[in-house]
Amino acid sequence: MKKQAIFLLLLWVHAYALEAQKTMRSVSSPSKNVQVRIGLNKEGTPYYIVSYFGATAIDWSKLGFNTKSLNLQSGFSFTKSAQKGHDEIWKPVWGEVDRIRDHYNELIYGLKDRSGHLVNIHFKVYDDGVGLRYEFPKSEGLNELVITDELTEFQMAGDHTAWWIPGDYDSNEHVYSTTKISAIDATWYNKEYAIATQHIVDPKLVQTPITMKMDNGHHIVIAEAGLTDFAALHLRVDNTTHKFSASLIPSADPAVKSVNQLPFNTPWRAILLSKDAAGILESKLILNLNEPCKLEGDLSWIKPQKYVGVWWEMHVGLATWDYEATQDMMSATGRKAASKHGANTENVKRYIDFASKYGFDGVLVEGWNVGWKDWFGKWKDEVFDFAKPYPDYDIDVLTKYAKEKGVRIIAHHETSAAVPSYERQMQTAYDYMRKYNMNSVKTGYVGKIIPKGEWHDGQWMVKHYVRVAAATGKNKIMLDAHEPVRPSGLHRTYPNWMACEAARGQEFNAWSTGNPPEHECILPFTRILGGPMDYTPGIFETRMNTYDPAKKEVVHTTVAKQLALYVTLYSPLQMAADLPENYEKRLDVFQFIRDVPVDWDQTKILNAAVGDYMTVARRQKGTHNWFLGSITDEQARNFSVRLDFLKAGKTYEAIIYEDGKDAHWESNPYPVNIRKVKVKKGDVLKLQLAAGGGSAISMKAL
Repeated sequence: MKKQAIFLLLLWVHAYALEAQKTMRSVSSPSKNVQVRIGLNKEGTPYYIVSYFGATAIDWSKLGFNTKSLNLQSGFSFTKSAQKGHDEIWKPVWGEVDRIRDHYNELIYGLKDRSGHLVNIHFKVYDDGVGLRYEFPKSEGLNELVITDELTEFQMAGDHTAWWIPGDYDSNEHVYSTTKISAIDATWYNKEYAIATQHIVDPKLVQTPITMKMDNGHHIVIAEAGLTDFAALHLRVDNTTHKFSASLIPSADPAVKSVNQLPFNTPWRAILLSKDAAGILESKLILNLNEPCKLEGDLSWIKPQKYVGVWWEMHVGLATWDYEATQDMMSATGRKAASKHGANTENVKRYIDFASKYGFDGVLVEGWNVGWKDWFGKWKDEVFDFAKPYPDYDIDVLTKYAKEKGVRIIAHHETSAAVPSYERQMQTAYDYMRKYNMNSVKTGYVGKIIPKGEWHDGQWMVKHYVRVAAATGKNKIMLDAHEPVRPSGLHRTYPNWMACEAARGQEFNAWSTGNPPEHECILPFTRILGGPMDYTPGIFETRMNTYDPAKKEVVHTTVAKQLALYVTLYSPLQMAADLPENYEKRLDVFQFIRDVPVDWDQTKILNAAVGDYMTVARRQKGTHNWFLGSITDEQARNFSVRLDFLKAGKTYEAIIYEDGKDAHWESNPYPVNIRKVKVKKGDVLKLQLAAGGGSAISMKAL
């Protein structure tokens, strides 16, 4: 009897294995380096696995959802699958390269739940990773899906080194941690109070993108692409099993994560894979997973630009946003509100003069409109009027003056997170901008979201950010969004969406513990994978006691590194963030900021290690000119870079801006040595980077 029972058990296992095999499907990338397999287990739950060069990258991991009306985690039956390849070249309106190849093989895996409703799991498999999403077609008797949890898992194959920030519902402005997966714990972040809207509910939550390095040196990133009508993806870590599970930001109803009308598709869950860190920077997978441009007609009005502005003087305590100086953001950082209103007519004229003289496209003016006395921490429904300047800001005079000088004023729409108020005023505000010759706007969402209960990264706000991108695009306005959800490649779909903040930017160096030297060596491998960041580089006066003797804050870089950031931190929108007078003291160093472009035809990653260093060379759009940026963390480094990317037969004048003698981010940040040499293809340049330092090089064809 015992032998018979064992025989029957083996027969059952064999029959189940054969049945499971019937549901198993696989798809490989064009080069066969990446492979995905998907199938159903005996409970009818879908599982998938991803391999990279024959090794497991994502081990068997669950797929599915919890909803209010359907069981979308088990009980599925397989219906059908379809596969096909795709290969095309598309041209971005602006970017790091002038053309992008979208080359993948796809698998659509069809399922039916117990109620007869259909869902497809769609995989796109590239040589540098995988995109997967859920697609819900129209279904008889089901018009709406209320999602309470996403069950997508990412089972790591080891205890990888990870670069991560906490799963904060309301802010992305955190310092990155570098730990093993087993050590991820965000408890300490609740002790840092520089972020007023911080909301961390679970120390085991991390934000995407999260970047990891495996023991074999391969790199893997879990990210998101095409986030338009869904809650942002965070991940919950299991420190013991090294598994990440999807965790969606809730709505005002904590039990509800997303409400969608059928048919709909979720955002793409993106898995980037590379043999090294440089490959992560070169990947265009997130962009490729987004929809093509939705803006119609001639797009020549979309122009990458450099700008200056009335901004840094408020952060260092020389001026205030508020005309009445009764309430100021600096009160939250321990700095007394200044008495001078920064956005006054004469001061803005000074910035316009500076921009015109040194070839900048725009002047950002913050604090120009009424409402600032009520904006910070008040949680009011109505705060700002986006078509009413303060009495000391003569917009008629300034518009005429800027036009005569060949400069445009950049509008600033701080909403104080009173989102319905902004939506009511948007078209009026954009009409006002066009009337006064403004074609760029920086939006802001500092504070707790109104309506109460919504979060910066929840579905309600995600849809708002997309509405703003579409509305500004329709009005031929370029957009720079601050305090939004982190980007997911939507600048392909809305190329007027030039940049976002959505990370810990330069201003934290002015009034907090600051950004450590490794910070700018992590951002390109994490946050910036989803889209350009308005980091606001270019600070020459790095010590805050220059403005207030009692302050100990410093910028955690050398001045040479500040120059290099214009190349390494890619953005088509770059600010020269320091005060005009600080630049005019060092015009020889300032020349690099004047020269460096913001739009490129070609990009080469010459070396890279996440959190440690990177060296990038980029070719200026429409020219043979190249610019190079190299940065390091707190460790001084020497590099030799071969100029194989230069055009054969041409000679270039290289102007090298490098850390001077005894430079150090903390003890001696100011020295910049400038030298000129003639170079050609194949030459080798030796770079010496100080601790927290960098090197910036312009190479112009003669």
